[in-house]
Amino acid sequence: MSEMTTEILEQNINKIVLVRLKGGKSLRGKLKGFDQHLNLVLEETEDTTTVENQLKLGLIIVRGDNVVLISPPPR
Repeated sequence: MSEMTTEILEQNINKIVLVRLKGGKSLRGKLKGFDQHLNLVLEETEDTTTVENQLKLGLIIVRGDNVVLISPPPR
């Protein structure tokens, strides 16, 4: 992971992020931590894959090799 990636993720600790996973699943949660493998700890997480059926997942760990994209939510 590049220094720029690490810096951007550190700036978003305790902020809401959108995470797209392999297989098309989408998550929204508060970024609590990450490591060099891009494993993520998300709090207050919701599965936002389908708009009409959003599931509350709570505190989860996302394995880094499943992450396709991390983004701040749209304003």
